[in-house]
Amino acid sequence: MDRHKALDPFAISIMVVLCALWGSNQGILKLTAREVHPVLQVGLRCLIASLMIVAWAALRREKLYLRDGTLMPGLLAGALFAGEFVIVAVGITYTTASHMSVFLYTAPIFTALGLHLRVPEERFGRAQWSGVVLAFGGVFVIFAAEFVSDKPIDPVQLLGDAMAIVGGFMWAATTVIIRSTRLAEASASKVTLYQLAMAAAVLLACTPWLPSGNSLPISGLAWASILWQAAIIAFASYIVWFWLMKTYSASKLSIASFLTPVFGVAFGVLVLDEPLTANFAAGAVLILVGIAIVNGAFTRKLSRA
Repeated sequence: MDRHKALDPFAISIMVVLCALWGSNQGILKLTAREVHPVLQVGLRCLIASLMIVAWAALRREKLYLRDGTLMPGLLAGALFAGEFVIVAVGITYTTASHMSVFLYTAPIFTALGLHLRVPEERFGRAQWSGVVLAFGGVFVIFAAEFVSDKPIDPVQLLGDAMAIVGGFMWAATTVIIRSTRLAEASASKVTLYQLAMAAAVLLACTPWLPSGNSLPISGLAWASILWQAAIIAFASYIVWFWLMKTYSASKLSIASFLTPVFGVAFGVLVLDEPLTANFAAGAVLILVGIAIVNGAFTRKLSRA
């Protein structure tokens, strides 16, 4: 029985703001990518957010012990998280923010598949399998449109789209590791710190091999973008998200979070002037409906448990 509160107008308003923040993230990376490579942006963002997490834990007198059985799964989750960010940060230079937002958010489908295989009580039913078919049907519609179009195929765009899907898979793998190991019992601060710290180390280590024009010092606008990503998106939004998860119904919050890629597409089209084709729109709708069906069926199952 779910003892958490049902969503009220206050929680819904917060969720809309959070989804807008998360959805705009890929677009913000793209906006300053010409000056600062997204790999460097994300590396600095994760480093700053890691320090904020440590300060937040100290303020709350929360001990971030490593000898509690979480170190190895934490490092594994952190490595997967770092790999996802590397792929996304590179992939966003090849594709549009709209495509990255939609394809990256196939992660819930991969997560559900992974949990289906690793956690017996999370086996799929018919509704969830239909959602999987719909979501991957949407991916097929988008990619197939490239091959039947009269326009020449853009291999760079296809590479970026494929990298976005791989990023979604790695995001899902991170979630499965967290859900199926001792990390499931760890505090949100510790789990987040494992991921952010590992991502900061890996991405910043990659910076010597980045193209030219991606080294310090950088402009005030670029710093403002990085600090916004660190303080608001990577730190504050997740603090608020974990508070919502403890206060309100997790199943309803999960459904509401599917607004995120919608905001991502809107940001790309309205701010970055990216094209929105009919085939991409149709495929994106199939993906979002499929994800909603999978998570909707799964969360209803949890609420009855």
